Amino acid sequence: MKTLAKHREIWLLAAIVLLIAIIALRFPVFARPGNLLNVFNDYSILIILALGQMVVILTRSIDLSMASNLAFTGMAVAMTNAAFPEIPVVFLILMAMAIGTALGAFNGVLVWKLGIPPIVVTLGTLTIFRGATFVLSGGAWVNADQMSQGFIALPRIVFLGLPVLSWSAITAIALFHLLMTRTAFGRSIYAVGINPTASVYAGIDVGRTKFLAFCLSGLVAGLCGYLWISRYVIASVEVANGYELSIIAACVIGGVSIAGGIGTVAGAALGALFLGIIGSSLPVINISPFWQLAISGSAIILAVVLNARGERRQGRIILRRAEA
Repeated sequence: MKTLAKHREIWLLAAIVLLIAIIALRFPVFARPGNLLNVFNDYSILIILALGQMVVILTRSIDLSMASNLAFTGMAVAMTNAAFPEIPVVFLILMAMAIGTALGAFNGVLVWKLGIPPIVVTLGTLTIFRGATFVLSGGAWVNADQMSQGFIALPRIVFLGLPVLSWSAITAIALFHLLMTRTAFGRSIYAVGINPTASVYAGIDVGRTKFLAFCLSGLVAGLCGYLWISRYVIASVEVANGYELSIIAACVIGGVSIAGGIGTVAGAALGALFLGIIGSSLPVINISPFWQLAISGSAIILAVVLNARGERRQGRIILRRAEA
């Protein structure tokens, strides 16, 4: 029992299974494997974005500009594809990742070199990137008939029973797990979040680590810019408007501490999946959109409370060990 209590992800997975079972009592089709795979595919982009946000939050920072970054990079690659349909899709994906990384680096430099609080920086760049999307497009949309077939088709290609979009999320989970558990950079991220002062004495450059975390979140947002546009086949200024709240909520529900230093890849992915189950199931069972927001908000508040209690309990344990 004590072992289970130490692993927030096990309880979250159990909550997801219980939620699916409850919904299946009223709407049995929802629990079918094919439908659940569709839910996973629909929320694959949120899972990938949550992983990028997780890295930033672990360093005691936050990136409110990920959705605006996604909108700008998505518009850039969509307009490029519409103007030059002969350009290979792989190049456009690399282009989106490069633009996203550059925008993330801009956030990181302001936090690192100027010492501006991350929430202030990214609140400002949230608006800047969204405005830049309008300037770039002139307020116009890029529709499906302007995009090449290869641009649209790639995320829908089925491989071993799953679309490429789903495989993108699975690959991201695996890569982030390796990054956070098997590399010096991953250990530095946790160290900076747990104790920035001690990290300096351990030889870790705190500012540089935060800068790289923002670069990584930008890269993820850029990749998702392409995935979003090709998935929903439309590019506009309003793409992913307000989606940054869902990204942060997925991390919080998954046990990633806003105070930094606590959280796992599995937790962030399960948090996004939990939101996906709620978002997909509540309309099916005819729950009002207002109640849907209330339920999602309640889940976020409950997750924050559980995180806070867990951190206080951990702190008391450390103090008791120090006294002993």
